[in-house]
Amino acid sequence: MKINKTNAARLLDKAKIAYELIPYEVDENDLSAVHVAADLGENIEQVFKTLVLHGDKSGYFVCVIPGEHEVDLKLAAKASGNKKCDLVPVKELLPLTGYIRGGCSPIGMKKHFPTYIHETSREFPYIYVSAGVRGLQIKIAPEDLIRESRAEICRLFEE
Repeated sequence: MKINKTNAARLLDKAKIAYELIPYEVDENDLSAVHVAADLGENIEQVFKTLVLHGDKSGYFVCVIPGEHEVDLKLAAKASGNKKCDLVPVKELLPLTGYIRGGCSPIGMKKHFPTYIHETSREFPYIYVSAGVRGLQIKIAPEDLIRESRAEICRLFEE
């Protein structure tokens, strides 16, 4: 099966970063990272979801967290230098990032936003993030993702 390269994959190629494109079966009724992890047969703690938020001071920013967790808005606000923040409404995601819900990658958005990746990402030799389309994940070393997305590592939810 031929896998078409996404913008995120082309950017990783350009940066000479090793990664794998891993397809999975899309369930339009369940776009969760939990479904993705189950379909891939991977540990849910290694399948990360990309969330776009808006802070009262900094504007838009991105949080990348393990798929079964919810971002703690207080911790996200603190990490990003805001007093408060909220998730961006789904209808704003595509015009803002170029990506749709269930296919939002931390790499290759229309413009770069400050990015924060949960600290547990470093516990694994590789993690998964969306490749920028539903049905395709990028398997990548956390340090490479951190470098390419110019991310800060922080705690984004309470264990």
